[in-house]
Amino acid sequence: MDEHVIEAMGKAKIIVKDGKVVDVGDPQIDYCPLFHKYRGIEKLDSESIKENIEFRINDFGMCSPERNLKMKDFLSFGISETISTLLEEKIVDCAVIVCDGAGTVLITDPEEVQGIGGRISGFMNTSPIPKVIETLGEIKVLDPVKASINQIEGTKKAIDKGFKNIAVTIASSEDAEKLRELEKSVNGVNIYIFAVHVTGISEKEAQKLFDYSDVITACASKHIREIGGKKSLLKVGESIPIFAVTENGKEFILRRVEKIGGLKAKKNARSPEPLI
Repeated sequence: MDEHVIEAMGKAKIIVKDGKVVDVGDPQIDYCPLFHKYRGIEKLDSESIKENIEFRINDFGMCSPERNLKMKDFLSFGISETISTLLEEKIVDCAVIVCDGAGTVLITDPEEVQGIGGRISGFMNTSPIPKVIETLGEIKVLDPVKASINQIEGTKKAIDKGFKNIAVTIASSEDAEKLRELEKSVNGVNIYIFAVHVTGISEKEAQKLFDYSDVITACASKHIREIGGKKSLLKVGESIPIFAVTENGKEFILRRVEKIGGLKAKKNARSPEPLI
C-alpha cells in the first residue's frame, strides 16, 4: 500500500492511500483566491478539500500510476512557471523539485516542471510508485526505492551529474541555509533557491528565508508579506505575491513577466484569509 502525506489548501494535512483520500485535517485558512478562481471554492473546509484532492487524482492521476507528468503553463505566474521559463531559456540546466510517487527528482524538461510542480501542493512524504518512476526515468529520481524527499541530497546528485545552474524548491530556511553552504563549497556551481509552501511559518523562519532565498512566494504567510514589503527587490502579484530577494531572483521574475507579455493590474485583489 502506498501512502502520501500532503499539506495543501490552507495547509490542511491530507493522507492518500492507494489512490483514495483517507484523512483530511482542518485547514489553517478559510479562503484561497487561487482555488476560488480556478475551482470555484469559496470556503476551505474538509469537504471541499477532499473533493479537490479527489479531482486531482481523477483528473491527472496525482498519487497514482496514471500520473500525467507533463503540462503547459497553468498559472500566468508562479514558481513552477518561472522555473519552467528558466529551463526553456537555458538560464538553469536542472530543477530539483518534489514529485508525488517519486520524491525528490531532477528535471530538465520545462513541461515536466509544470506537470509536476504546477499541480501539487506541499508533500511531506510520498511512497514510490513504480510506473511514475519508470515514466520519469529512474536516473532522474534521487531515491527510487523509498521516494525520499531530500532537496539537499537531490542538489548534490545534480552537481555530481555535472549540472552547473540549478533551481531548487525548498520549504524551510534550514534547507535554504544548507544549500548556500553547499554552493560555497563547490566551484562553478550556482544554486538558485525558490521558497514555497510558507503558510504559517514563524517570523524568525521568514527572516531566514529572506537571508538565503532568491525568490519567495507569499502563500498565506503574514510574515513573508511584511518582510517582503521592506526587503524584496521586486514584488509581483497582489492576491498571492511573489518576492524577488536577490538580483538573480529579480531577473528570473522579470523574464517570466516578459514571456507572458506583462501582468495586468487587478482591482480589489483579495488575499487568502486569514493570513497566518
